[in-house]
Amino acid sequence: MKLPRDLSDELLAQALKSLGYQIDRQTGSHIRLTTQQNGEHHVTIPNHSPIKVGTLNSILKDIAQHFNLTRDQLVERLF
Repeated sequence: MKLPRDLSDELLAQALKSLGYQIDRQTGSHIRLTTQQNGEHHVTIPNHSPIKVGTLNSILKDIAQHFNLTRDQLVERLF
């Protein structure tokens, strides 16, 4: 499945709330999100608009691995 090309940090953080992620802290231009579902997991997203496709792909792969999903399954679930 093709990734969104115009996704901002705010939209990604909002989409990740459905997986239990909450903003933990912000340092400079990076936002750290944490979830307690399936054990504790942290992910850091850049505070850029839009997020580069390669960066978004890496973030989504990390989250998909934590939830035992494929990246495409995660993308369908979030967007």
